[in-house]
Amino acid sequence: MKTPRHTEDPGQTGIDLAPMLDFVLNLLIFFIITTSFIKESGTQVNRAEALTAEYNRSGNILIAIRPNGDIWLDRKQVELRDVRNIVERFHIERPEDTVVIIADKESQTGVLTQVMDQVRAAGIQTVSIAAIGPQ
Repeated sequence: MKTPRHTEDPGQTGIDLAPMLDFVLNLLIFFIITTSFIKESGTQVNRAEALTAEYNRSGNILIAIRPNGDIWLDRKQVELRDVRNIVERFHIERPEDTVVIIADKESQTGVLTQVMDQVRAAGIQTVSIAAIGPQ
């Protein structure tokens, strides 16, 4: 009787990449979930100076008000009546978000007040106003 000898199977050559692909996919999912998404305003404004200004990095939704009263949100110019709907949509996506209003020092206070009212009506109670601190 002949004893079986160990022979290599020619189909088992190479490196199995499946575990590495699983690992990379898990890393990708982790980084997507932990990324902080900031809704930028999309325009540059000259902020007013304030002696008591504090640096706070908690604002996720930025709303800019230009000197002529234009409102910018999510890199687009929007109308005052649309601010509430857009902020509500962002608030549903991420309930922990806060709002920072960046009003130009030449903008009218009435527009700022109306934007704050729209944000609060959308369900976000934490609203900050951006200012430049003492230099």
